[in-house]
Amino acid sequence: MNRIIVLFAIIFSQIIFAQTAKEIIDRNIESSGGLTNWKLLNTVQIQGRVTLGVNDSYLMKIYQQRPNLTKTAIILAGKETPVEGFDGKNGYAMNYAQNKLQQYTDYIPENFDNDFIDYESKGFEAELLGKEKIGEQIYFKVELTKNVNKTIYYFDIKNYSLFREIKKDETLTYSDYRKVGNLLMPYRIESSSPKKDSDYVMMINKIEINKELPKNTFKF
Repeated sequence: MNRIIVLFAIIFSQIIFAQTAKEIIDRNIESSGGLTNWKLLNTVQIQGRVTLGVNDSYLMKIYQQRPNLTKTAIILAGKETPVEGFDGKNGYAMNYAQNKLQQYTDYIPENFDNDFIDYESKGFEAELLGKEKIGEQIYFKVELTKNVNKTIYYFDIKNYSLFREIKKDETLTYSDYRKVGNLLMPYRIESSSPKKDSDYVMMINKIEINKELPKNTFKF
């Protein structure tokens, strides 16, 4: 009988744990604009400055369009120079050794939406790992798992905004959230990696959403 009670207690605690993780994700989506508004998002244009390492700093523009079209460009001598992107069929990334944009047929683009929007239908499982203190703040720690891929998200315990995202090879930290239409978006993004060779800080000064992009935007 005791074993049965313990078994039911474990199953019940796992259900509560999963519900709590889902609730945190749902509250993040709702507090940042709501699921409907996120799904109505079709294009994003970002302008700002990216700093690589210590001294390399560039003006940059990012274009994104549903379902997965993207282009990142830096501004050199007043001209946009693409450094990475996906045109719907092939991916492109700057080969700095040859100083030219190179095409990749096996390029895997990121989803237009972040993983925790409709995460269940995408095949992810969510688990609340508890709370963790970073600096002077405490955050909910939620893990999304799909097959062998795991990503950890840290959400503010007060307003549920996304603070940090830890992937296999990269950690992203988000801050300076501002209203863009009906959505809240971060205007500062920091990226760090174990090797430190691709670290950057992105300071955004303008975000435009749902504006029609020229047809040649994603031609490389």
